[in-house]
Amino acid sequence: MIKRFKPCFAVKSTSNRPGFSNDMTDEEKTIMSKHSEFWDKLLSDGNALVTGPVLDPNGTYGFAVIFADNENAARELLKDDPAQQLSVYSYFPMLANYVEK
Repeated sequence: MIKRFKPCFAVKSTSNRPGFSNDMTDEEKTIMSKHSEFWDKLLSDGNALVTGPVLDPNGTYGFAVIFADNENAARELLKDDPAQQLSVYSYFPMLANYVEK
């Protein structure tokens, strides 16, 4: 069944330096592994619709769509994401149409 206009946020994460995805330190790789686990849980719990890196030729960045009624709720949902120490997160309200299984 298609659900229409559920409140969501598009979230963009931009790394703290150019080339981050190509030259991560071992410590940063560990953090990003934990970041992936964090987002896997959001997906499996139904709090995120889509997540992953965007391979923009001008610079890779992270992108996700999460279910949240307002920006405060979105920030609260992501407050424990380990990658927050490596990135700047931007939040954009949207209304999502999606298929509920």
